[in-house]
Amino acid sequence: MSIKKELLLLSRDIGGIVILFVMPMLLLVAVTMVQSGSFDSLLGTRMQVLLVDHDQDSISLRIKQSFAKDGSLELISQLGGKPISESEAKALVHQGAYQLAIVLPKDLSKDLNVHVKQNVDKILAEFDFSGDTTRRIAVAPVAAKEIKLYFDPATQAAFKTAVKMSIDKLVSNIETQTIYSTFQSELGEQQDNNFTEQQFISFKEVDDNENGKTVIPNAAQHNVPAWALFAIFFIVVPLSINIVKEKSQGTMVRISTSPTSYATFLLGKTVGYLIVSLIQFYLMLLVGVYLFPYLGLHQFQVQGYFPLLSLIAIFSGLAAIGLGILIGTIASTQEQSAPFGATLTVVLAAFGGVWVPVFLMPNIMQKLSVLSPMNWGLSAFYDVLLRHAGLTAILPAIILLFLFFILTLSIAIIYDKKKKTI
Repeated sequence: MSIKKELLLLSRDIGGIVILFVMPMLLLVAVTMVQSGSFDSLLGTRMQVLLVDHDQDSISLRIKQSFAKDGSLELISQLGGKPISESEAKALVHQGAYQLAIVLPKDLSKDLNVHVKQNVDKILAEFDFSGDTTRRIAVAPVAAKEIKLYFDPATQAAFKTAVKMSIDKLVSNIETQTIYSTFQSELGEQQDNNFTEQQFISFKEVDDNENGKTVIPNAAQHNVPAWALFAIFFIVVPLSINIVKEKSQGTMVRISTSPTSYATFLLGKTVGYLIVSLIQFYLMLLVGVYLFPYLGLHQFQVQGYFPLLSLIAIFSGLAAIGLGILIGTIASTQEQSAPFGATLTVVLAAFGGVWVPVFLMPNIMQKLSVLSPMNWGLSAFYDVLLRHAGLTAILPAIILLFLFFILTLSIAIIYDKKKKTI
C-alpha cells in the first residue's frame, strides 16, 4: 500500500509526470541532434571538401584517387557543372557551407618533376660514370609550391591538424615516388613499378577485444545513457517535494501514530521511485533505438547487454532515491527542497560528464568528475557499451552507487531520529 500511495501521488501530478518522462526525452533528442556533428567530426565520418584544381595533371589525379580510397573526405571539384574557382571556394568555406577547400597550384606536377630531375642530376653529377670530368650546368631553381587549405573558422583544431597531416603524408609519398622514378629513368633501368607508395613502417591500432571489433562511440552512445542518468537523478526533485509535503500536511504524523514503521515508509518510496526510474530508462532506450534512425541520427545499439544496462540503471536509481530522501528529510519547505534538488542534480550532471563528455573536459574537471555518482553510472554504461565488459568490470561502479544509497539513506534516518528526539 505504501508503494501504491507513492505511485498514486505521482500519477495525480501531471506537471511532475511531464518533468520526469517527457522533458528528458526532449532533451535527449535535442542535445543529440546538436552534438551529432561534433561527434561525427571526431569520429571521422564522410565529409564533403572543395577542390580547386589548377594543376590538372598527375598529382591532382593521385590526390583524387587517394581521397576516393580513403572514404572519409569526398572531393567536389565542380558545382553546377562548372569548375570551382579559388574565390568561390573561399567564400563558400567562409560562409560555413563547407569545412575545407583545397587549392592545388598551377603546374604543380610539372614543376615537381623538374625540381626532382634537377636534384637527381646534381647527385649523379658527383659520380664519374664515364671517366670524364663531369661538367656542371647551372640551372635556375624551381620555386617551391604551396597547396592552400581554406578552413571554416568554426572548424576544430584537431580536424585541421588531421587534414594537414594527411595531405602532407600524401604529398611526401608522391615526391618519393617521383624521385624513385627519376632515378630509374636517369640510370636507364626499366620502370617496372617495383617502388610503391606503401610505407615500410606503419601504424596499426590493436584492439584487445576477443572478436577484434571495436564499437566506436558516437553521439547516441554518449547521450542515451548520459541523459537517462540525468532523468533518473531528476527524481530527486519530486521525491524531496513529496516528503516535504507529507511533513507539512501532517501525513508523517499520522503514519507515525499508525502501526506503520518508518522502514515501511522508506521502502515504499524506494520501490515506487525505483519503478519510475526504470520506466524513464527504458523510454530513453526506446527513443535511441527506434526514433533516432528516423531523425538521421545513429541508432543506439543495445546488442546483448540489456540485463547489464538494466542492472546499472537499478543501482543508479537507488543512488538518486537516497539523495532525494536525504534532501526531503533535511528540507523544511518546498522552496528549499525543489531549487536545491534541481541545482544539485544539474551540478552533478555537469561534473559527471552528462553535458560534456569527461574526455573533453580540462584536467582538473576530469579529476573532480569521479566525485559525481552520475559519472560512476556513466562509466559503467561505457564499459558495457564500448568495452563489452561483463559484470565483474562494472561491479566497482555498482558498489559505489549502492554505498552512496546506503550513506544518504543512513544520514536521512539519523537526522530524522534526532529531530524527533529533540
